[in-house]
Amino acid sequence: MNKFMIDILLEGIDNETRMKLLPKEQEIIKEWEDNGTLLASYIKGEPAGIYLVLMANDKLDADKKLSTLPYYPYMKIEIIPLR
Repeated sequence: MNKFMIDILLEGIDNETRMKLLPKEQEIIKEWEDNGTLLASYIKGEPAGIYLVLMANDKLDADKKLSTLPYYPYMKIEIIPLR
């Protein structure tokens, strides 16, 4: 497994939709924290987004994991390998 910095910017999501999807999003993030998939998360100040340090086999695997998140359709994602 490798570490990846995930830079996520939320785009095109209204507040009502964001709040509706938030509980499931938090549930998945908590599960990742508990099983060691997610090493760290940092919420951006502005614009809306988050930085994640995620364990995955490769960039494709990281994106596959991210695709399970409810916010995924609204995410602009940059996946950066870390040493």
